[in-house]
Amino acid sequence: FVKIHAPWEVLITYAEVLGMKMPIRESDIPPPDANPFSCVLGPLKLKKAVKHPHPEYFTAQFTRHRQELFLIEDESTFFPTSARNRIVYYILSRCPFGTEEGKKRFGIERLLNSKTYSSAFPLHDGQYWKPSEPPSPVNERYILHKNWARFSYFYKEQPLNLIRRYYGEKIGIYFVFLGFYTEMLSYAAVVGLACFIYGLLSMEGDSSSREICDPEIGGQILMCPLCDQLCDYWRLNTTCLASKFSHLFDNESTVFFAIFMGIWVTLFLEFWKQRQAKLEYEWDMVDFEEEQQQLQLRPEFEAMCKHRKLNAVTKEMEPHMPLCSRIPWYLLSGATVALWMSLVIACMVAVIVYRLSVYATFATVMESEATLEPVRSILTPQLTTSLTGSCLNFIVILILNFFYEKISAWITKMEIPRTYQEYESSLTLKMFLFQFVNYYSSIFYVAFFKGKIVGYPGKYTYMFNIWRSEECDPAGCLIELTTQLTIIMFGKQIFGNVKEAIYPLALNWWRRRKTRTNSEKLYSRWEQDHDLESFGNLGLFYEYLETVIQFGFVTLFVASFPLAPLLALLNNIIEIRVDAWKLTTQYRRPVASKAHSIGVWQDILYGMAVLSVATNAFIVAFTSDIIPRLVYFYAYSTNATDPLKGYINNSLSVFLIVSPGMHSSGFFRYRDYRYPPEHESKYSPNMQFWHVLAAKMTFIIVMEHVVFLVKFLLAWMIPDVPKDVVERIKREKLMTVKILHDFELNKLKENLRLNSDLFAKEVM
Repeated sequence: FVKIHAPWEVLITYAEVLGMKMPIRESDIPPPDANPFSCVLGPLKLKKAVKHPHPEYFTAQFTRHRQELFLIEDESTFFPTSARNRIVYYILSRCPFGTEEGKKRFGIERLLNSKTYSSAFPLHDGQYWKPSEPPSPVNERYILHKNWARFSYFYKEQPLNLIRRYYGEKIGIYFVFLGFYTEMLSYAAVVGLACFIYGLLSMEGDSSSREICDPEIGGQILMCPLCDQLCDYWRLNTTCLASKFSHLFDNESTVFFAIFMGIWVTLFLEFWKQRQAKLEYEWDMVDFEEEQQQLQLRPEFEAMCKHRKLNAVTKEMEPHMPLCSRIPWYLLSGATVALWMSLVIACMVAVIVYRLSVYATFATVMESEATLEPVRSILTPQLTTSLTGSCLNFIVILILNFFYEKISAWITKMEIPRTYQEYESSLTLKMFLFQFVNYYSSIFYVAFFKGKIVGYPGKYTYMFNIWRSEECDPAGCLIELTTQLTIIMFGKQIFGNVKEAIYPLALNWWRRRKTRTNSEKLYSRWEQDHDLESFGNLGLFYEYLETVIQFGFVTLFVASFPLAPLLALLNNIIEIRVDAWKLTTQYRRPVASKAHSIGVWQDILYGMAVLSVATNAFIVAFTSDIIPRLVYFYAYSTNATDPLKGYINNSLSVFLIVSPGMHSSGFFRYRDYRYPPEHESKYSPNMQFWHVLAAKMTFIIVMEHVVFLVKFLLAWMIPDVPKDVVERIKREKLMTVKILHDFELNKLKENLRLNSDLFAKEVM
């Protein structure tokens, strides 16, 4: 072990190089007005000493020749430990250690890659299970573990200022975002739960499910076989339970919730911009520019470059990689992403083929086995096929994710990005595109394709001219979409939390197995930290990716599953504490770095928010059964007391089958709007088909325009930076200029006085 300490002169030198802002005077700006509900929210609050461990200060960029200006009470504690480890890493990443073929070799990362050193990491402040003993400084790791990383504190707010001070702004802003997103989810979860309760309470009064379950109506309707050869005719009332479950999520509240979520996502993004602006002020990031990071080249890039070029900004010669040297890797990268996305589509098609292949098997077994009678009342062949297909699809998703993560990281590294920001942006694009297709492709299929191109008896459509296209349940495809979404979303969250908790715990136990009998004196703190799991440069990247994918589940398909925000809320409450626990106890301390926003993820969230309006409108129109019911209600119903009575019979078309066997001759039904066999345009779409289609298209256009109009109005009405933050920024800038002016003026007066005294002595 080589322990590195940065003395005071090194710290002040590189604090100036990195443009660190340090306190010059305690702020005189009064805190924001107290929340009127602060008494009610009291149990959720942390102690003031934990939430705000230090007072607010006016700050200025640190310079060595103005040391007297800054509030330096103790040189050992003036710079936070996060700032000190950031300075040390900045030096190590650019420190030369030799030459090879006339080319300089430098940077700790290169030494790590060549296995000269096994690892390099900043030390934690102390043990997380006990405070430091005097005269040691305060153990911030222990405070964080006690007040943040414990599951019993799941209802408490986070000590964000302490997180920023210990881990740096980049990790700090992730937890701010996760906490804010979780808080906003609570409102969506309440509304979604209310919609679900409405569906639960109105289930028994639903006309459609009553008619399907009625032995005199649904029990007398014989339906066409759902597959060729092996499948037999079936009675409509066998889908009784599925139709009741379908009503839970396919009712009048579905439209309301889809519109509500379109507005919610706008409010979330607009209020996040305000929260981010407030954070920039509180964390002294107002003047922070990304160019400061862009000008810092990756050591790997500098080591690989053989050419140099004049930087137009700095006017200095710096390493340069010609475009012609990168094109082959860009082509390979694009081809790899396209190949893996095609593989995802192929796997989805394979799962569809599985569903088509095993449906007949499930139907045959469940009809022939008398012992399955209790199961058959709950699980129909359709629902059984959907459940097993969804589980199989989820397993395929996990397998593809595992391999693609490794390949995408290697491909991005081979592209030799110029800066860390370019590296992360390139990896983000690859990983998000792949995971978007991987997680959502099967859901898109069920939502927008399944049951839409089935054909009709005698003229069905076939996949690869072998398997007949899947049909929806007479109660609609929404219940299958809900099943698919629930299994993938719930399974991903459970698997993610277990992996995040168990994986580092098991690895750390394995590393410590040889030293667990040693006393603490023989097992030094740096050895203990070395035996922890490394967080890595991409640890935060995967946390953001997980949150953004969850955001897609909550917004893109939420019309089919109002409980999605509630599941996401419960997961995030656990996620915050799991992330805090593993960072505090299971991972080495990451190198601190600065960030003033969530970066490219914000643009991705905006794109998904816009897409969510269209997907939910199409789900309500084409996957839900709301629009056909409304058309029947207003245009075709003849029953004044119960306008939806007769809807099921109306939504089923008639097909005539004539066969020598009497058991298979007669009129059978299928889900569509087509003329009966006795009509001159038999089996062609009837007028109601066109009425329903026109109503669906009208609904999509109206809903999209209404939601987008509200979105634009809200975005225009809500300022990106709150008025009080603007005023506080102006006040701080004014006071900083005044303090600097007074300091320089006093310094000038002091110099003049000293010079005049010296002149007087020389004259005497």
